[in-house]
Amino acid sequence: MSGLELFAAALGVIAVWLTVKQNPWCWPIGLVMVLLYSWIFFEVKLYSDMLLQVVYAAFQLYGWWQWTRAGEAHQGRRVSQLDGKSVAFGLAIGAIGSLLLGAAMAHWTDAAQPWLDAALTGFSLVAQLWMAQKRVQCWPLWIALDVVFVGLFMYKGMYLTAGLYALFTLIAVQGWREWRTDPALRT
Repeated sequence: MSGLELFAAALGVIAVWLTVKQNPWCWPIGLVMVLLYSWIFFEVKLYSDMLLQVVYAAFQLYGWWQWTRAGEAHQGRRVSQLDGKSVAFGLAIGAIGSLLLGAAMAHWTDAAQPWLDAALTGFSLVAQLWMAQKRVQCWPLWIALDVVFVGLFMYKGMYLTAGLYALFTLIAVQGWREWRTDPALRT
């Protein structure tokens, strides 16, 4: 555990909590966190996770725009739900991306866990997109992913980050509860 990992973890908790509360400051705080974690994951040879953090940086900017400028009156997005077909499509894209990235990581790198890391990356991108679009389905997907992330980080000896993702799991449960009862879903 390093001071950098501790600082990134603290930012992560703040960013995810602000996301649950639909506070757009979650995005710039999250941007700093993902940039720090890209370096941390590089150091422990979780290259798919490192790349994921770089993509997350772009999603942080997209999410900030979506939450503050999108919509008809430029008031930002409201919580909404995807239909079943859209959920299935998103999960299929996540699976295809996972397989392609896993094959690349297994073939061309010395990644520690190329297939698992790639699967977590592929589906995390789907969850992140849904979160940026304020889709309530992001939360159950995050819950499932965070549980698996905890195991991966424990295996890699990244106990602080494993603890962070365990906390993310609890916060995601709260996010799912709050977003499902958001008044925007009833209108």
